[in-house]
Amino acid sequence: MKSSVEEALDYYFAKRKEIIDYVNGSKTLTAEEIIENGEEMTILEYKITALEVAKED
Repeated sequence: MKSSVEEALDYYFAKRKEIIDYVNGSKTLTAEEIIENGEEMTILEYKITALEVAKED
C-alpha cells in the first residue's frame, strides 16, 4: 500500500505531465498562457521536491 506522500507525488507527477503535454501540444499559446503554465510548473516542482525530501526522512 502506498503512503500518502507517494500518492501525493503520483498526483503531482501526473499534473506536471498534463502541463508539459498541454504546452508542447499547443501551437497557439499566448505569452500570458506560457507564463501562467510556467508559474504552475514552478509551484508543482517545489511541492514535488518537498515531498521527495519528506519521503527520504
